[in-house]
Amino acid sequence: MLREVVADTLERIADSDERLRLVTVTAVDVAPDLRHAKVYLSSLTEASAGALAEHRAHLQQAIGRQVRLKRTPQLEFAADPAVAAGNRVEEILRHIHERDVHHSGAGGEEPGDPAPGAEAGGVDQRESGDRGGSSS
Repeated sequence: MLREVVADTLERIADSDERLRLVTVTAVDVAPDLRHAKVYLSSLTEASAGALAEHRAHLQQAIGRQVRLKRTPQLEFAADPAVAAGNRVEEILRHIHERDVHHSGAGGEEPGDPAPGAEAGGVDQRESGDRGGSSS
């Protein structure tokens, strides 16, 4: 509920403050005593951090009006580490893909493809003849 209130209020503020146009609320963690809440954002530039600091009181007022809590938490803003980790994983995968495409150009096979004649189970059809020794 708190995440929705903050996200909706930020969206309305972003109409008049372009520094917040690309900011997306991904999560909100509230301390057990309700005194503090950390708002996680998809990205946090210096400009958007400044805008959030300017609008913090307005955001807290919106929470106080719309959410029934014993007290209104003081908001803190941070970039979501999960988004940064996801971006890093994508970067690594893109690098691996580019490397594989570069290296597969010489052999014509895609990395991870079985050897010619091999089945998915790893048995090479060229060597699967009868070796039991019963000759007729």
